[in-house]
Amino acid sequence: MTPSPDEYRNNHYVPQWYQKKFLPPNDTRFHYLDLNPGNFFDSKGKPYPKRALKWQGPKKCFCEIDLYTRRFKTITSTEIESRFFGNVDTKGRDAVEYFEKFTYPPADWKDYFESLMVYMSMQKLRTPKGLDWLSNKIKTSDKNIVLQKMIQIRGIHCAIWTECVWLIADASKSDTKFIISDHPVTVYNRKCAPWSDFCRGSNDPDIWLQATHTIFPLSIDKILILTNLSWVRNPYQSETKPRPNSNPRRSAIFKFTDTQIQRYLTEQEVCEINYIIKKRAYKYIAAAKEEWLYPERKIPNQKWDSFGNGYLLMPDPRAVSIGGEIFWGGGPGGYGSMDEYGRRPGDPDYNKETNAGSEWNTLHWFQAEFAKMVGPYRRGRSFQGMSMDKEKDDDKFHQYHLNLRKKNFKERQKEKGDSQV
Repeated sequence: MTPSPDEYRNNHYVPQWYQKKFLPPNDTRFHYLDLNPGNFFDSKGKPYPKRALKWQGPKKCFCEIDLYTRRFKTITSTEIESRFFGNVDTKGRDAVEYFEKFTYPPADWKDYFESLMVYMSMQKLRTPKGLDWLSNKIKTSDKNIVLQKMIQIRGIHCAIWTECVWLIADASKSDTKFIISDHPVTVYNRKCAPWSDFCRGSNDPDIWLQATHTIFPLSIDKILILTNLSWVRNPYQSETKPRPNSNPRRSAIFKFTDTQIQRYLTEQEVCEINYIIKKRAYKYIAAAKEEWLYPERKIPNQKWDSFGNGYLLMPDPRAVSIGGEIFWGGGPGGYGSMDEYGRRPGDPDYNKETNAGSEWNTLHWFQAEFAKMVGPYRRGRSFQGMSMDKEKDDDKFHQYHLNLRKKNFKERQKEKGDSQV
């Protein structure tokens, strides 16, 4: 039986299959919170506050009638929902599942990686917040034009995210789990508080600003955190400066074995992440338990740049190295190379950071500072050579980092410039 076009008019900007990943087994409803419920008026015009909290299933959460419906005079089209998002969501669902369960050694990753990038990029654009942002950017309120532009730029985030350091963090050891918002692909920059110009209205800090992290919950227990490599190597620079080669409309290469796993979040860290998700939501958030909707109640210090001493979302820099130039040759693709920031030979900045040695010092300083802050146990492990990074630095290596921190303190103070250290 062919579905009626009307069946595609109730548009879930957060797909129902994704929502269900945030419900425990046998649970079918969320605690669904309207962050700005407003008022209703009685027959005499007297205002009363609307009910902010509801208990309802995924079918009624994060959806809007005709959000993606286009109209041309007397013709109504639901093809964006029925055809375009149908394909994106089908592949995206499998990709999210793959990365939720990701472990080493990886297998059959290529198709899942590409599908996840397209899905996440579209998820960031397709929400009411994303569409309002796009409308403001292209300076039109014509819905047909905005929706068409959304499709045209669907991969706008993929190159920058591909070159990030990937961390898959785990909340399984925390009683509090991840919440879900109406803008699930969330960005956080410690310098850009919710009341700053970077975050006014539908704005978010751009993903190519040095200190911007992209966070995307994969399920109730897992979250993907993407951090600009240049920020991991040098967190002493301006948070709002563009990263190297910030042009998003280009190709990029992903090194799968640099993905960090096995970071187990504390209860405090999960609450801080949920707080970020809540503060960057547009109107709605949802959770399996009502108390998870109010993470601010469990955070003593809600100062935007204070979470994790400013490094809540940072991957472990001890698993990051200098360099990263990639070469290829032979076959129909010919020969070529690309540095870790997506630049090709002929670009005047090709291998700039490696040749100058600037990131060599700052990365080692940060590795030493991080070792002092979190201790010898790694807060994220990748796959180098043919095995996982060590779970714990041996005593000599850890002491080396502690000595390096003391030795370079004065030098770091001289070179930090506009650092926040």
